[in-house]
Amino acid sequence: MTNWLKDVFGTHKPIIAMCHLKALPGDPGYDVQRGMDWVIESARLNLQALQEGGVDAVMFSNEASLPYLTHVEPITTTCMARVIGELRADIRVPFGVNVLWDPKASIDLAVASGAQFVREIFTGVYASDYGLWNPNCGEIVRHQYAVHGQGIKLLFNIVPESAVYLANRHIVEIAKSTVFVAKPDALCVSGLTAGVETSLETLRQVKAAVPNTIVFANTGVRLANLEAMLAVSDGAIVGTTFKHDGYIWNDVDVKRVREFMEKVRQVRG
Repeated sequence: MTNWLKDVFGTHKPIIAMCHLKALPGDPGYDVQRGMDWVIESARLNLQALQEGGVDAVMFSNEASLPYLTHVEPITTTCMARVIGELRADIRVPFGVNVLWDPKASIDLAVASGAQFVREIFTGVYASDYGLWNPNCGEIVRHQYAVHGQGIKLLFNIVPESAVYLANRHIVEIAKSTVFVAKPDALCVSGLTAGVETSLETLRQVKAAVPNTIVFANTGVRLANLEAMLAVSDGAIVGTTFKHDGYIWNDVDVKRVREFMEKVRQVRG
């Protein structure tokens, strides 16, 4: 379990920082006047702040592509590939991608850009704010192999944001069966939406159910709960808390990143 974390991130209990992209062409919020050059330069500034702040890895995501699609248009993946391609020489830490909310597109982007990991919804059936969410894990993993992406680590979000599992199943059962059936590289446990604190009790239950599987706290990790979250989880994915004033749609504040990562180093001991 621990070996691939250290192999990829160079540490235990890694902090994966979100590099949220501005709205892209095709998104309702896309700024036509500023165009793609602004999207790229905004991503560059946020990437630089995250790296200067000392994060262990970054994950590029089309967070501003609201409302999200479960099968994205090709323009989204294409634009994300351009952004990462433009930034490739500036990336100094391991990186992953998340094309919300399309697992096949995320894998395609990872293969094209050289990303080492992907976070997505790979299993389960959910009633969500984006409609019925019904990924087919068997198809997705076969697609991963078909495009020669078998080396990419898959981070399974089993408590998806803005959604509820359709079947009346306990999270412990979901965690155990997901690990047995799909053999994920890691599980992610989330709060209601980005920035909302992950339930520490749910995190404990999932980790206890699958002790040999990596489990990440996926949302709402901040200075106030960092020590408790890392005491249970194998790492965290952090976005909102790194932004100016802790507001998701602001740019990254390097001072907040440095303060957070200093606390992480203390917790790691």
